Amino acid sequence: MSSPKRRFLGISSTVIALGVVSLLTDISSEAVYPLIPLFLTNVLHASPLYIGLIEGIAESTASILRIFSGWFSDVLGQRKWIAAAGYGLSALSKPLLAMTTGWQGVLGVRFADRLGKGIRSAPRDALIADVTPPEKRGLAFGMHRAMDTIGAVTGPLIAYFFLKAMDARHEAAGDDYRKLFLYAAVPGILGVLVLVFFVKEKKRAARKESLPSLSLSQFDAPFKRFLWVAVLFSIGNSSDAFLILRAQNLGVSVRNILLLYVTFNSMEALLAAWLGHISDKLGRRNVILTGYLVFAAVYAGFGFAGKAWMVWALFGLYGLYNALTSGVQKAFACDLVCAESRGTGLGAYHMLTGLALLPASVVAGYLWKTVGPAAPFIYGSVTAVVAALLLLTFFPHPKVTCTDM
Repeated sequence: MSSPKRRFLGISSTVIALGVVSLLTDISSEAVYPLIPLFLTNVLHASPLYIGLIEGIAESTASILRIFSGWFSDVLGQRKWIAAAGYGLSALSKPLLAMTTGWQGVLGVRFADRLGKGIRSAPRDALIADVTPPEKRGLAFGMHRAMDTIGAVTGPLIAYFFLKAMDARHEAAGDDYRKLFLYAAVPGILGVLVLVFFVKEKKRAARKESLPSLSLSQFDAPFKRFLWVAVLFSIGNSSDAFLILRAQNLGVSVRNILLLYVTFNSMEALLAAWLGHISDKLGRRNVILTGYLVFAAVYAGFGFAGKAWMVWALFGLYGLYNALTSGVQKAFACDLVCAESRGTGLGAYHMLTGLALLPASVVAGYLWKTVGPAAPFIYGSVTAVVAALLLLTFFPHPKVTCTDM
């Protein structure tokens, strides 16, 4: 497949347009997501155990679709419209959140939102890889992640000023949340329109013979080893809802929690493209390994923190971890699978790491409830160190030869 015309630093206009789509979608999602655990505890009076259950089920079970959507995009020879369906479902889920009256309703809405993400993630990432040469993949995924994260900075800022205005009017907190959930649908819908009208994809012929298998047996050993490492790390990486609850537990106010989200997303937005470029030059293993170790230090910090001011520094470092891993891990996965099975391979990566979030979040909720607020973070820190050692063992060389080159 030939690449569409490139515009910036050798990166395709398709990547730029998909970055705008993700930016708008994240404005919608991140204006809502930091408030969901607070909405559950402060308005619906749900326990942390239910929050872990909601996040674990929503994230992990929706992830099952990721391998199917990636595989289906390989079979059809096109990815754009599958991604559009996923973005559309996520956008439409936001208004439904305003109508929920119990934790069960929040579970349904979160599931629909994550289902949309499960549908779109692998085809979108495969589309980015399809139009990007291997030596630019880290930069392309990093740039996309940076634009995505700019939306994640803007969303909480909008929510912060919205809640501040509602406080000035002395309106009920529950109504504040619900109004914001309704308004958050608008940028999500705009993102879908950008995808439909501005993302260009050169159609490939649908595969009629030798259809890609859904089995992991088709992939080479290095990719399977990477999946083992990523899944192990994810088992300790519980939902960010627990970071939000921990911040509140240490005395950070609801509105300032939104600014915490801005802090870590700003760090990621600033560094993601540059660190992706670094992974192109120095090898993705080194960058991912650093990210795992930063995560371990940050989670240990959340476990032992005793003052609210410590949370601000930890959220900033958490943004550094995201910049080191989010885009680079996807670029690494693309390096380890051949082009004709790229959607399936990325779907397997998204599915397995997403499924790991169910035990991760349920265990975190259980540890919080039975041992204490620090326990989930100590558990996650230890798991990250083990995953880092496993990555170093499986990939002793910083760079891995791509199977599709």
